[in-house]
Amino acid sequence: MNATTFGFIFTGICLNAVAQLLLKAGTNAVGAIHLTAENWFATGVKLATQVPIIGGLSCYVLSVVVWIIGLSRVDVTIAYPLLSLGYIINAIGAWYFLGEVVSLQRIAAITIIIVGVALLARS
Repeated sequence: MNATTFGFIFTGICLNAVAQLLLKAGTNAVGAIHLTAENWFATGVKLATQVPIIGGLSCYVLSVVVWIIGLSRVDVTIAYPLLSLGYIINAIGAWYFLGEVVSLQRIAAITIIIVGVALLARS
């Protein structure tokens, strides 16, 4: 995989991670969502007007476009496992921007996933 292809793949991964963080920021602003027959529309409007959620959905759309470009240049068996890099990006972002606790157990679990992906990539 050349640097340009890796750039597309990695940009798609980063945009996907940023989308998750923005969606979480938006839901933090709204609070816990409990849908009922009476409130589903109002809840949908409330969510759809949250700037972080709009930004997160925009990042998702852009990440798909960039990901498709990357996939056109590399085997999916190589590209798809790289998505697990998003776990690292997301954990750091959630800790730094959202104040979430990243425990030693979570770090160990992410490390196990990354080691597995590294083994897969070398096969």
